[in-house]
Amino acid sequence: MNAITRSLVKERAEHRCEYCQTHQEDSPLAALHIEHIRPLKHGGTDDESNLCLACIDCNLHKGPNLTGIDPFTDVVTQLFHPRQQQWDHHFRWDGIQIVGISAVGRTTIRMLCMNSDEQLELRMAGE
Repeated sequence: MNAITRSLVKERAEHRCEYCQTHQEDSPLAALHIEHIRPLKHGGTDDESNLCLACIDCNLHKGPNLTGIDPFTDVVTQLFHPRQQQWDHHFRWDGIQIVGISAVGRTTIRMLCMNSDEQLELRMAGE
């Protein structure tokens, strides 16, 4: 992946994790990661349409997963796709908690542990 692509991904995301919305300045580690939405092992590419910016927590929890189990319906559900879906169609804020307002949102929150104690502490410190 070249420097131009990396820069494009960071600028497009406004230097925020495209899953949990953590800003680069609030990330516990210096750099947010360039994440493959569809992992290479599942046929994904380095094309900018398959890349997003992710904090280390979201990136590591997502790993190579494309789906998870919706905690309300117990049905296998796709994870949020930042290039194809709008964040506010699947998530909303309730204070420092991210709430899933769709099966995709609920599943993504669960799989990426977006409301873990560490994430909540980080958000609280950033307020």
